[in-house]
Amino acid sequence: MDVVTIAQQLLRFPSVTPSDHGCQQWIADFLQPLGFTIHRLQWHGIDNLYARLGNGGRHFCFAGHTDVVPVGDESRWHQPPFAGVVDNGLLVGRGASDMKGGIAAMMAAVEPFLCRYRDAFQDDFCQHHSLSFLITGDEEGEARYGTCAVMEWLEQRQERFDYCLVGEPSCIKTLGDSIKNGRRGSYGGRITIHGLQGHAAYPHRVNNPIHAALPFLNRLLNHRFDPGNSGFAPTTLQIINVASDSPAGNVTPATLTIDFNMRFNPQQTPESMDALLHELLSDMAQSTGVRYELSTSASSLPFHTQQSLLLEQLQQAITAITGHPAALSTDGGTSDARFIAPFCRQTVEFGLFNTTIHQVNENCSVADLELLTAIYQRLLEQMFEVTVP
Repeated sequence: MDVVTIAQQLLRFPSVTPSDHGCQQWIADFLQPLGFTIHRLQWHGIDNLYARLGNGGRHFCFAGHTDVVPVGDESRWHQPPFAGVVDNGLLVGRGASDMKGGIAAMMAAVEPFLCRYRDAFQDDFCQHHSLSFLITGDEEGEARYGTCAVMEWLEQRQERFDYCLVGEPSCIKTLGDSIKNGRRGSYGGRITIHGLQGHAAYPHRVNNPIHAALPFLNRLLNHRFDPGNSGFAPTTLQIINVASDSPAGNVTPATLTIDFNMRFNPQQTPESMDALLHELLSDMAQSTGVRYELSTSASSLPFHTQQSLLLEQLQQAITAITGHPAALSTDGGTSDARFIAPFCRQTVEFGLFNTTIHQVNENCSVADLELLTAIYQRLLEQMFEVTVP
């Protein structure tokens, strides 16, 4: 089955998080005749699929997600979002780029690779190596009962990957121009500042938490956390929300809350950022007399794959198929690679374009789907040392 047909079939399942609507079963039905052992895993209503071929040697895993975000205003779509229509060379539909197109390319690459392996070695692949698919239905949601839970299940079974390629959309201008070989961590929280409410006409009788917070926020926003390094941009901070509990236009608030988010590189840790915030907040409290509370959490830690066989072979495969090398990048948001990287040191992300993801009329080109399939197949052949002309 060609990659476009596979992608169209996947797009026709309206698998908006957390509903799967049979999408993963269709993938399982495709992989099982190729020899994959199928595990359908479900926690708290989230469907996941783990399919493995072979039990030894090098273990290469394709990872991705079948869940998609809602379609938005359906009247603005040029084609029905779950019809899988090809329009002027573009496959249109929710999930075309993010990331059913990537999963389709993985699936379309596997069958010819296995045939070529048998032709090259006159042998059964699963006797010497392992190839798997980890597909979740919770990447666009809370991400607690998807890849994260599957990795915990695999750890209990003492299964690990040697290499993992996550098919998230990574390219910017031309297919193959960018590989995500790492991601920044995400850390955030809430600061609550308690002052003394009172009449705005009598400032000497109040302790306005907004006034107390302004010098603190100025120090925080101007703080240089680190300069970054060759693999990562400097750590950044954004204020997400500021709100007070003032009940009227002439009453100063008793409480101010500040929500923030930071994207941090490996030069920082949640503990180091906690320490800095407490230091700045303590200075504020001592100088103004307010009281503060701080709650923080890190939803992901940074990871960085460098000088690895997987990265080297992926670069070679991209160059062989497209004629140009890929740049390495660690920017952008988070992905499920954050759950895989602690268990698999060689984890990278490479897929289609991220230009139209989560937008009305999300799409990918047929030509790019075919190129991505060729790159994935070439990568498998190189990783498992099948002769490539």
